[in-house]
Amino acid sequence: MSKAELHSAGKPTFLTTCAGIISSLALLIHTVFLGVFLYAFILLRIILPARQAQQLANPVITAIASLWLAGILWWLNHIHRVQWDIRGLSRQGKKDWYLLSANHQSWVDIFVLYQIYHGKVPLLKFFIKKELAYVPIVGQAWWALDFPFMRRYSKQFLAKHPEKAGDDLKETQKACEKFSLTPTSVMNFLEGTRFTVAKHRDQQSPFKHLLRPKAGGLAFAIQALGDKFSALTNVTIYYPQGIPSFWDMMCGRFKHAVVQIEELPIPAHFSKGDYQNDDALRLEIQQWVTEIWLKKDEQLSVLAGHKAEHL
Repeated sequence: MSKAELHSAGKPTFLTTCAGIISSLALLIHTVFLGVFLYAFILLRIILPARQAQQLANPVITAIASLWLAGILWWLNHIHRVQWDIRGLSRQGKKDWYLLSANHQSWVDIFVLYQIYHGKVPLLKFFIKKELAYVPIVGQAWWALDFPFMRRYSKQFLAKHPEKAGDDLKETQKACEKFSLTPTSVMNFLEGTRFTVAKHRDQQSPFKHLLRPKAGGLAFAIQALGDKFSALTNVTIYYPQGIPSFWDMMCGRFKHAVVQIEELPIPAHFSKGDYQNDDALRLEIQQWVTEIWLKKDEQLSVLAGHKAEHL
């Protein structure tokens, strides 16, 4: 693709804006329609005893979420015709546990990951900020699907309430313990937030294309599920036309994603230690994560270099 084509591909036009409005209306109708059934089964889940809810309501809630995702992915593939360049996809199957991590640049990342794994592994469950639980329909769906919600305390809050230190990670571990009973895919964006130039500068990140990773959530997921995870699925997402926003995706301006995947063995002793209280183990896990991030940064530099060669 030429430089001029790259520029025009991401440029807002009347037609792309109309496409965004139509896509948004279609998504709203799709969400509200399925939301009626979702709320009915959420109510059933609340009313029923825990075991019956597990057997009756939960599978239907998961099916509704899968149908919602399938509709969005169909739209991306058949209406907007996104080009997917996926490299290294190997391990698949719905009867295993998966621990995934990826760099985080946009809300579009979530749909890229579902494009890769939807229907091939157990439904991906993301670490979600606690505040997003209140988003209409979607927030309640995340709750009903047992997505692990994370509460992030600010440094200012912890200075006033030091007794709360570590509570956010304890909540993460408690949420992950639910996944020990049935095969699950746990997805963690280690950066904790979407990459922006401003955040990168404020963090004084040592990486060129990434924010600093936070190992705590990943470590607690490993410890909560013991040896259920046979590997860490490390996903690197790159957008050759520039990082798209959610609105870009709705308008059809998101046209191409390159994804590199590798399976990394998880050291066996990571699941047996105490990340919060063992300083040596905590440092080892943080160094392990840093090495993964250094390699990911190099991959993104190579991909960006390949794009520059074709301009």
